[in-house]
Amino acid sequence: PVPAEAGQEDEGSRCPLLQARRRAAPTAADPQPAKLSRAELYKPPTSEELTQLKETEDLFHSSLLRLQIEELLKEVTLKETKKKKIDAFLHEINNLLGAIPETPETELTDQAWLSKDVKVPFLQVPFNVKGKFHFVPPAELKVVGSYLLGTCIRPEINVDIAVTMPREIFQDKDNLNQRYHRKRALYLSHIAQHLSKEKLFGSVKFAYMNSNHLKPILLLRPQGKDEKMVAVRLHACPSSGLFKPSRFYPSKNNVRTAWFMEQSTPKEGMAWGWGSMGLFPPTPHYNNSILCDTVMLSHLHFLSNAATDFPGMKDGLALLKVWLNQRQLSKGLGCFSGFLVSMLVAYLLMKRKIVKMMSGYQVLRSTLQFLATTDLSVTGISLAKDADPSLPVLDDFHQAFEVVFVDPSGLVNLCADMTASKYHQVQFEAKCSMEILDDRMVDGFQVLLMTPKPMLRTFDHIFHLKHVSKLQGTCKKMQLLNELMDRGGNYVAAALPFIVSLLARGLSRRAQLVAHSLPQTPEWPIDAEPPKHKDVGPLTFGLLFVPEFAASTLEKGPQADHPEALEFRSFWGEKSELRRFQDGSICEAVVWEASTVCQKRLIPEQIIRHLCGLLHVLSVCPQVWETGEEAMVSVVCSYDDLSRKLWNLKELPLTVTAVQGVHPALRYTDVFPPIPVKPIYSFHDRRKHLLLPSEEKPCPAYITPLKIICHMEGSGQWPQDKGAIKRIKAAFHLQLAELLRQQHQLVCRPAVTHTDVYKDGYVFRLQVAYHREPLILKEVVTPEGMLKYQDTEESRQLELETLHLPYLTSSLHGLQQQHPVFGSTSRLAKRWISAQLLSDSISEECVDLLVAFLFLHPAPFIPPSSPQVGFLRFLNLLATFDWKNNPLIVNLNTGLTGEQEIKNKFVAARSRLPVMFLATPKDQWSSMWTRERPSAQILQRLILLASESHRALEELLMDPLSDQDVKMVFRPPLDFYDVLIHLNPNQIPRQLESVDQPVKSASRGVVKNSSATNILFPVVDYDPVQLYLQELRDAFDDLALFFYDKHGGEVIAVLWKPLSFQPQPFKVSSMKGRKVTTLNNELVCVPNVEAILEDFEILGEGLVKSVEARTEKWTI
Repeated sequence: PVPAEAGQEDEGSRCPLLQARRRAAPTAADPQPAKLSRAELYKPPTSEELTQLKETEDLFHSSLLRLQIEELLKEVTLKETKKKKIDAFLHEINNLLGAIPETPETELTDQAWLSKDVKVPFLQVPFNVKGKFHFVPPAELKVVGSYLLGTCIRPEINVDIAVTMPREIFQDKDNLNQRYHRKRALYLSHIAQHLSKEKLFGSVKFAYMNSNHLKPILLLRPQGKDEKMVAVRLHACPSSGLFKPSRFYPSKNNVRTAWFMEQSTPKEGMAWGWGSMGLFPPTPHYNNSILCDTVMLSHLHFLSNAATDFPGMKDGLALLKVWLNQRQLSKGLGCFSGFLVSMLVAYLLMKRKIVKMMSGYQVLRSTLQFLATTDLSVTGISLAKDADPSLPVLDDFHQAFEVVFVDPSGLVNLCADMTASKYHQVQFEAKCSMEILDDRMVDGFQVLLMTPKPMLRTFDHIFHLKHVSKLQGTCKKMQLLNELMDRGGNYVAAALPFIVSLLARGLSRRAQLVAHSLPQTPEWPIDAEPPKHKDVGPLTFGLLFVPEFAASTLEKGPQADHPEALEFRSFWGEKSELRRFQDGSICEAVVWEASTVCQKRLIPEQIIRHLCGLLHVLSVCPQVWETGEEAMVSVVCSYDDLSRKLWNLKELPLTVTAVQGVHPALRYTDVFPPIPVKPIYSFHDRRKHLLLPSEEKPCPAYITPLKIICHMEGSGQWPQDKGAIKRIKAAFHLQLAELLRQQHQLVCRPAVTHTDVYKDGYVFRLQVAYHREPLILKEVVTPEGMLKYQDTEESRQLELETLHLPYLTSSLHGLQQQHPVFGSTSRLAKRWISAQLLSDSISEECVDLLVAFLFLHPAPFIPPSSPQVGFLRFLNLLATFDWKNNPLIVNLNTGLTGEQEIKNKFVAARSRLPVMFLATPKDQWSSMWTRERPSAQILQRLILLASESHRALEELLMDPLSDQDVKMVFRPPLDFYDVLIHLNPNQIPRQLESVDQPVKSASRGVVKNSSATNILFPVVDYDPVQLYLQELRDAFDDLALFFYDKHGGEVIAVLWKPLSFQPQPFKVSSMKGRKVTTLNNELVCVPNVEAILEDFEILGEGLVKSVEARTEKWTI
């Protein structure tokens, strides 16, 4: 960390992943493993080894964590060979800087002496300023910061050099009106002009220090392949004793209003609403920026004293910097930089919260613990030792700055640019991290130090301020002239704290955190104009909700006769109104319009638009969608009513002991929940009491049967033969239909394997289950006449349907009650998988469990409170989870304790297990939901699609100026497939579910109706495309794979299997779909592609519109 200046360092945004060292076969040069004698193998451990073992046992959850941390530290520390190269480079820079010629003295505003190839790296607004300038070579050069302390980390190595400007270039009153800052900028410009001619440098550029416009620095990089190795940053600073410190106390003014407003007389300033501050409002940020330059060297000495004899400090700082980088907190204006965290560790050492005996991991824990429990925006801390009565006190700093951490001199606030909101975010992250470190179930290392936390996946809602230039108007409206003067005209920095506190107040009950991105300005070439304030690009705000209150429609204020009521009214404007509540009180209140769940989720958006509308910052565009959440609730209500009726049925020979729903709609995860409908008779063919699809009309709408398992009580009367059990169940299905018709007037249609019941516009499919049936199906008689039990395909399937699926459905139903957006997230995930044509290649239950994992094991995040962030995390999980080496453990109802045991067994039996292994409390070893699918190739494809979709969505959502459509990740790439079968839209029953809805769609023969009772039974579970697909798979399974989007896809994609296209020897038995040809004078069979494509059309006559062969990928 660079004691050079607050926030002196912003190393890598992403820590290098731990590359598992590729252990190649040992060559002659490699050290061979040492052969130890027996005596050496069994010698007692040394005291050092004992200490290490004890420490590992006490501090780390496992010895693995210690090894992981040591490996990470090896990755991020600078190698000795690189250090030597960097030292040589610094030596040459030193020689060059001493040889730069002087210039004659000119007025500050006369900059003609500068070459045309260099532009001054400073926004000179207003341009006119008094003072003279001439260049004299630096009085001294010192390396400051993390490089000397040995605490800089890869991949971005920055070396800071303090270039001391000689005293003779300054005059009295240089502390006023940016004179010092402009001299500093001119000084660096002259250096840049000379160094840019040298062959030594690959690039010479300007940048703002931590994006602060008042502090340009010069970046020098070596040339050739070493250019990426290091960036040397030149900071110009004044010679010691140049300024009187008392001039820069936080309450002092150093920017004159008349100069800043370019007025000759002070009267005109009154228009801006000056008041009691007179014409000399304090300029604490401006003062702080000059003071920072004066204490660079003293900070270096302070930190090097702290780091001597303290090896753990270096390791601890490396870990803390990686932690900050992964959370995007260490770069930009007001960041929590590496320098700041170094000063914090030194503070904890001074206060004896850390001792020099501690290891790096203990330093990390102690620092996070301190951050989690201390709010520097309320109680600041100071490194100044002896209380000098003339120095400003902490209260003075609190009045001037939002976050206070005073340096050893007692003059500089190291957190001057940080907003309270950003500190609260650091605090929140530290709290979460401490919880993760204390949780033995979580791999703390992976989660804290190896997982990046971009804003998009961290926050529930994100919104952007597209054009920050609008903040100029905000500054004027909120009368922030003093802040503008203080920050050198930077309206983004001046307005940001006010905007964030306004939002935090408006969302106080709903949001536990309102955070913002850090404004960042990129570096620029020396011949370009310096970036303007608006060049920081869009500002992003993130909201983390308190799930209970996020969607409440009422904002209850104080009672009407209380003094706070006036303030409440003035804050909410015309939105506030008087209301009488049930307890008789009459209070101010704000009511937000929202009827559906989706609209309630967007109430925070209404609030933000209202508040920002007051500031003229956001433009408004209302949108209304149906999200199907209400439809799902009404399905569940109807199901609850039916299950009560089934329990209370009279005259059944055996009573119903349990009714369990297994359809996804009954666990809130059905992509398109069923809608209550009744059939239009004229649209169908009628046969007695049946309706059938009509050949002349389009295919009727798809009606999904909601499957329910009815468990009947056990009895000695049940037969013990599997054929007889099936007949008894068929009799029960007939009886259930009869009794529901008699006792509850429900329309039923019994079948051998189930009974369909039409109720409230839905169709429920009842299936009777007998608890001993799976056991009876397992019976096998051996040739010796012994009876033994073994799993058969039939018994597995039955257990899945009657035991495991009902348990999973009820567990996930419970999860939905805890996390209201679980269902919507799962539906988005399934819709995406289906849109990628892969819904037949991975089971719905598997996707539900993957999504449940995000809610049950969210670390390092907290469980999602909006479906969008859940969906992004789902894509990220698919793309980044190490499926090959780890099982995904979904701890439903916290029923699992032996997670390590599952992992060990998994490693031992890896080759025999499915490629995607999911373990749940009721299914720890078999991964039943992924046993058959996905295959290894499909999983590879899924991972690729997920990472591409995630990347595309991230770019799209973080770039508010793009006009792209989010739906693009739901449109599959079709160029990958060999044949496309285009379908006739009239015969696709779910056409309305497609991603891009059809412009005109045929009537589907049903109307919305939930109260019809005495009707003819509708056509249920009829989807011609699925039947066609089944025929294709039965016929051509050995030759091709078929892919389809079951939610209204208009194309079936076909992929040839490469192996089946290799010529086979001629056999009469294997001639299906093949033709005979000769190859090297031998008869061989190859697939008869032309005939197969013709078969595709014949099989799908009336359904298939055309078959498109993409022959550029293969030849016929």
